[in-house]
Amino acid sequence: QVQLVESGGGSVQAGGSLRLSCAPSSFPMRPNCMGWFRQVPGKAREWVASISPGGASTKYADSVKGRFTISQDNAENQWYLQMNSLQPEDTGMYYCAAARASCLRARITWDYWGHGTQVTVSS
Repeated sequence: QVQLVESGGGSVQAGGSLRLSCAPSSFPMRPNCMGWFRQVPGKAREWVASISPGGASTKYADSVKGRFTISQDNAENQWYLQMNSLQPEDTGMYYCAAARASCLRARITWDYWGHGTQVTVSS
């Protein structure tokens, strides 16, 4: 059974940084798209960023563009989210996800999810 395990969440003050990591326990095949999402209570889960294998293509939500960077360690099949200049509105539970579909598709079905890691940004 595929499991994705996030780590690196925590509490920081506004302007601070955190780096999230996602490590899959096992994959029947290498994913073709890896991503990060976040969710706050009472709101829908929000896509944050995605990356294709080898980092050839990265995409970001407008709300994080220029502050967050998604990257991937192809050898270890792990991916990361470097979050800089964090703001209180970035607070939420962050989930990593993986898809068999390509990141270039207009609509992506995310096949695998982690259980989330909490990020809290105080003002």
